[in-house]
Amino acid sequence: MGPIDALHLDGADLDGLRAEVQAAVGRYADGARTAPAFRPGIDPVPVAGRVLDAADLRALVDASLDGWLTEGRFAEAFVTGLRAATGRAAALLVGSGSQANLLAISGLRSPLLDAPLQAGDEVITPAVGFATTVTPLYQTGLRPVYVDVELDTLNPTTDAVEAAIGPRTRAIVAAHCLGNPFDAPAWAALAAAHDLVLIEDCCDALGSEIAGAPVGTFGVASTYSFYPAHHMTTGEGGAVGADDPTWVRALESLRNWGRDCWCPPGVNDLCGRRFEGRYGELPEGYDHKYVFSQLGFNFKMTDLQAALGTTQLEKLPAFGAARRANFARLDAALRPLEDRLVLPRVLSGADPSWFGYPLTLRDGGAAERRDLQRFLLERKIDSRLVLAGNMTRQPALLGADHRIAGPLPNADRITEASVWVGVAPGLTDPMLDWIAESIGAWLG
Repeated sequence: MGPIDALHLDGADLDGLRAEVQAAVGRYADGARTAPAFRPGIDPVPVAGRVLDAADLRALVDASLDGWLTEGRFAEAFVTGLRAATGRAAALLVGSGSQANLLAISGLRSPLLDAPLQAGDEVITPAVGFATTVTPLYQTGLRPVYVDVELDTLNPTTDAVEAAIGPRTRAIVAAHCLGNPFDAPAWAALAAAHDLVLIEDCCDALGSEIAGAPVGTFGVASTYSFYPAHHMTTGEGGAVGADDPTWVRALESLRNWGRDCWCPPGVNDLCGRRFEGRYGELPEGYDHKYVFSQLGFNFKMTDLQAALGTTQLEKLPAFGAARRANFARLDAALRPLEDRLVLPRVLSGADPSWFGYPLTLRDGGAAERRDLQRFLLERKIDSRLVLAGNMTRQPALLGADHRIAGPLPNADRITEASVWVGVAPGLTDPMLDWIAESIGAWLG
């Protein structure tokens, strides 16, 4: 008997106690959210951070009072909302964006697909990105093919991707860098023309759109991250989206230990095969819950995380509007400095929900970039590099099996001279003005 059962209270009493707890959480949140006026040079200006309110805290407490810690009613609600927000038929919850990428890329090699990728098959990917976009390619025996990016969009052109296609190229895996969409409609057409699989990493781009559709709806699969720095948060957490039933089946199996059965936890014989069939060299009628058709993972989310996801998802449009407004304010202030800075460019028809505001020094290199970051830190303004820069120069990838499709001058320049500052919803106008003023001051 668990501690909740041991209370020996009837339903009405428990409902009353739950209401009291929720009311107390609301009062706590109301008292904790008052912030003093921003003091330039004294108060920190972060690049990102969670934005929580009373509804978020109440959802977390509500889920904890259920005592159901694995995926439950909140996960079901979160999945329903996430499908609508991402435009995907299926959304599979996982423990992080990194798990999402590993799951989606492992799906490329799933034996449940009609034509899974084989060891050594090539996958085109941008040279500038984050480690967890490309690490699964190496881990699953695939061969990355790196292409250069543009300095102002931070994404490869369609021509660059097409030029990198070789006889063993089978897929494209790419992130919409810092929330700025690559030309997903053109890449999807290119993939179809060359019989390639497109996977979109949307971990930094939830809410971004291109050609009137959400990013992530152009590829066979899409990945999302709900880390606190991202567009919404469940703490740790992520998801994989897909539409094709075969892909959904393969990803669901991989997410659930590689199990052949698709019955949800605690549900018996929804698949109708509990004690039917013969699998591998197992006895006839072996319990289907313990039949494994793939080498999979345990990539799932807790119901507490999903509870936070349900309330955060309701605020996603407002978060996106704040990011766009913050970006526009910084952009307007920094455009007069364009002779000194390479500032971001958006493709026609794209509407980014920006993860950050990137800029590249036109003069100088790594030493000057470090000097700028130190100057900003002296003013309490944090900044970040553009992810891992040129991935092929990272220590873990030196000597690794990959192909570089042509020179990477822009990736190298980004590695030397690029940085980004925050546009997160929690930043205020005075903070953004202080960022712009400080960058201008450093430039003289």
